[in-house]
Amino acid sequence: MNLQRLEILEAVIRCEFNVSRAAAELRQSQPGVSKQLQVLEEELGFPLFKRAGRRLIGLTDPGLEAHRIAQRMLRDRDALRDITSDFQRTEQGTLTIATTHTQARYALPKAIQTFRGRFPRVQLALHQGSPAQACVEAATGQADLAIATEAVGEDQGLVVLPCYEWNRSVIAPLGHPLLDVPELTLADVAAYPIVTYAFAFAGRSQINAAFTSKGLRPDVVLTAIDADIIKTYVALGLGVGIVASMALDPSVDRGLGARDASHLFPPSTTSIGIRPGAYLKGYVYSFIEIFAPHVTQEVVERALFA
Repeated sequence: MNLQRLEILEAVIRCEFNVSRAAAELRQSQPGVSKQLQVLEEELGFPLFKRAGRRLIGLTDPGLEAHRIAQRMLRDRDALRDITSDFQRTEQGTLTIATTHTQARYALPKAIQTFRGRFPRVQLALHQGSPAQACVEAATGQADLAIATEAVGEDQGLVVLPCYEWNRSVIAPLGHPLLDVPELTLADVAAYPIVTYAFAFAGRSQINAAFTSKGLRPDVVLTAIDADIIKTYVALGLGVGIVASMALDPSVDRGLGARDASHLFPPSTTSIGIRPGAYLKGYVYSFIEIFAPHVTQEVVERALFA
């Protein structure tokens, strides 16, 4: 079986069955890609794709099974390559982490600083985006790890390793009436315009669910993916903010006051997502344990190869 044809199959699926886009991604000609797909179907003896005229519109039932097997074969091939590379270079290489702004800005710096001290010859790459984007990068091998709160493991088939729980604070400019309420309630918060995270970020779904459970419909006037942006607009008086408590720094956020909101919202869990069966270099295990000490190499391997 020619693995290059399986790569073409996976590229076409990844590009939503658009052969032209897949050809561009693979830097091949469209007729060449179409020919390789035809040869693959002839080799297998069954059609992989549902078609509407000349267009590919989905996978047949045997095509779905072939897709699952192709993913596994390509992962195993990549793992073999990684073993060779790791054997030759045990303490040098690249660690790529796909994550969100909040994690990169507030949760990861101390772990990265410690890791750099132990592995000075390892280059670090942080890819910032939405939780869903981070998971796709981990699932497709563009990143070694995904670190996020929302969406880790959902739809991407990643192994999920919970790292730590966190909660939120309500922030407002100093002197705001909300900062003096004796016992803060969701109704108190909903009485003001709200600035908070975009839906796909930082446990936003739990924020919405908490208000809904009390029959409240807050006026969310601005959303952002970046806690620093949220704090900027709260300081300008646009509304009160709901942010991860880890995003508050009293030495920097001097014009803002904060109220703990852990009694208003359920905690969120930040997790690491890894491709099932992935071969991880030794320094990747070390980084994971630095970031989350309870997630040891034994824990990771038991989850990866269960």
